[in-house]
Amino acid sequence: MPQVASPLLSILLEARELLARPGNEFAWSKWKSAAEALAEIDRHIAIVDQGQPLEKFRLNLLFAPTGSIQEVSMSSGWSRHFMDLATRFDDVMERG
Repeated sequence: MPQVASPLLSILLEARELLARPGNEFAWSKWKSAAEALAEIDRHIAIVDQGQPLEKFRLNLLFAPTGSIQEVSMSSGWSRHFMDLATRFDDVMERG
């Protein structure tokens, strides 16, 4: 498994936890519901967990400024938490 996998897995699991919060607003994201968001995150978690090649472009889009996770965070009241998570994501991806 790549060196980046364990920290990346931790970040994805944290993102999943945030996206699963009740009352999240998905209107400005690409997802219509929490179920859609969680299905996408779960797919990335499985890829990392199984040591498969990362879909780096898709992951970067999720954590990018104005990406879907940030849009949910801003309309749901956890944007500061997202900023910390995105910074950690960027650090992990740069090292990996």
